[in-house]
Amino acid sequence: MIDFFDNEEIKSLFNNKDTFLIASHIRPDGDAIGSALGLGLALRNFGKDVTIYLADGVPSNFHHLPGSQTVIKSLDVHSSFDLVISLDSSDQERLGEAFSNKNVDLQIDHHVTNVNYAKINLIDPSAVATCAILAEFLPKWDLQISEEIATLLMTGILTDSIGFRTSNTTSKSLRLAADLIDSGANLPEIYHETLVGRTYQQVNYWGFGLQRLQKKGNVAWTSLTLADRKLADYNGNDDADLNTLLSSISECDVTILFVEQKNKHVKVSWRSKPGLDVSQIAFKFNGGGHISAAGADINGELSDIQNLVLNETFSTLMQDQEIKIEQ
Repeated sequence: MIDFFDNEEIKSLFNNKDTFLIASHIRPDGDAIGSALGLGLALRNFGKDVTIYLADGVPSNFHHLPGSQTVIKSLDVHSSFDLVISLDSSDQERLGEAFSNKNVDLQIDHHVTNVNYAKINLIDPSAVATCAILAEFLPKWDLQISEEIATLLMTGILTDSIGFRTSNTTSKSLRLAADLIDSGANLPEIYHETLVGRTYQQVNYWGFGLQRLQKKGNVAWTSLTLADRKLADYNGNDDADLNTLLSSISECDVTILFVEQKNKHVKVSWRSKPGLDVSQIAFKFNGGGHISAAGADINGELSDIQNLVLNETFSTLMQDQEIKIEQ
C-alpha cells in the first residue's frame, strides 16, 4: 500500500455516512464496472443510499451484470452526497467533466501512475485489479460479499488480469478469486462472458484494425476509426478488446492500438511483455496505467497522433535498450 490509507477511517466513513456517490473512469472496462457495482451493491445491502455514475454508461457486453441498470450517465450539478468515492481511476480527469469541480473523499485504485487526488487514497499497485482490493477489504469494512457481489468482483479480476495471464497475477490474487468462488461466483461462466464471447459486430470491427496491422522490429500497431465503427455497426466507443488479441503476438514485445474518438481525439493503448514499462510512455501524454498495460487520451488527428506516439515509443524503448528496433 502507499500513502494516506487508514483502514479504520474508511470503515468509520461507511458506517457513519448515509448518501454515497460512486464513480469510475470514462470508457469503463470490466474492473471499473465491477468495482463500482460491487461496492455500490455492498453499501446498498448495508442500508446506504448509493448513486453509481459512469459518464459513458455501461457497455452492452456488461449489461448482464447485476445492478448495471442502476448506473446513471449524468449528474445534477446541485446534487450533494455525504461521501464521494472514485474507483479504478488514476486521475480525476478520467472520471469525466461532471467531476471537474467535485472533491473526491475516497479513491480506491491499483494503477502505478495514480496521482493521489482524493482526501483518502487506498492505492495498491501490486493488486491485480481494483476489484481484488475490494475482495480483500470489503469484509474488513463489515460489508458482506454476496453471490452477486462476488460475480461483479470476479468480473473485474478476470478482465484486468486477462484470465490470470498478466505479470502481476500472484498467489494472493488467486486466493482472493478462490474466496469469491466460495461466495458464489461462477468462474467458468464469468470467464466465457468476459473473455471468450464476442458479438458478430465486435469481430467485424476487429477486421478493420487487423487489415492495418503494421510491425517494426518487436513493436506492432494498428488503428480503428470512426468510419470502421459505423461500417461494423459497433455501438461502443472502445476497441472491443482487440488489444487482448494484439498482445498475443509472440514476435512483439510492445503493441499499440489507436482508437479514433469523436471531437478529434484518440484513445491510445499500449501493451507490453513483462519487463517493459509502457506506463511511463503513457504518462508523457498525460495518461497512465500499469507497467504492462497503459493508455492515454490525446487531442488531435489520428495520423498526427499515431506518428507522435510511435516516435516517442521507439525513442523511449531504444533509450532503455530493452528492445531491438529493426530498420
